[in-house]
Amino acid sequence: MNKTLLAIGAHYDDCVFGIPGILLLALRRHYRVVILNIIGDYSGWAPVKGRAPQLIEQSVRLAKERGIETRFLNYASMQFDVNAETKRAMAEVVADVKPDVAFMLWNRDRHPDHEVAATLSAMALRQPGMILGRDGVRGAGRIYAYDNGPGHTIGFEPNTFVDVTPEWPAAMEWLGQLMAFVRQKPYDPQSPDGAHNAKEILARYRGLASGVKYAEAVWATGNYPREIL
Repeated sequence: MNKTLLAIGAHYDDCVFGIPGILLLALRRHYRVVILNIIGDYSGWAPVKGRAPQLIEQSVRLAKERGIETRFLNYASMQFDVNAETKRAMAEVVADVKPDVAFMLWNRDRHPDHEVAATLSAMALRQPGMILGRDGVRGAGRIYAYDNGPGHTIGFEPNTFVDVTPEWPAAMEWLGQLMAFVRQKPYDPQSPDGAHNAKEILARYRGLASGVKYAEAVWATGNYPREIL
């Protein structure tokens, strides 16, 4: 049977910015790929004021076009914390998806949403059965933390590098199309926005560190074999 990958972010763009190449690589290797975004209420976020449902629809559509399933919980930014309700909501997804490998945000970040999301992810991915009070519910076999760029992540030192060079054009198109919707402008690959430029620089840097053109880097939370997919 094909394996399953679960990637968890706080916001709609965390996984698409953090590890788009890895997600597309997993698809090429016949994984089922699922993204879980904890924040699903963007009604109070100024850039999409009046367009919050459309942001969810666009995120789901763009991922689906690439073969990826996207889920959203119902929380708003700065309106969720580590408590019984949120732990249970996260654990229910883990129990349903049954990931073989999972990715979560790094736990030190300038954005509080990211730090809370990382704590919740670690709990739900490791002990979903204990949170839900159910026997036979397993956690993810392997868990990796990813960074969210120099504007957010603090003290990230990766120990695993993934060559995403073949997936790079498709990854950047995905990110660019999502950012274009937020900016209410047509997607133009010749006019990349700030997120696109930041990801390009970061992936080139990780590539230089690992001897390839473009790479994404993660931190293995356990002692796993080097081949992560």
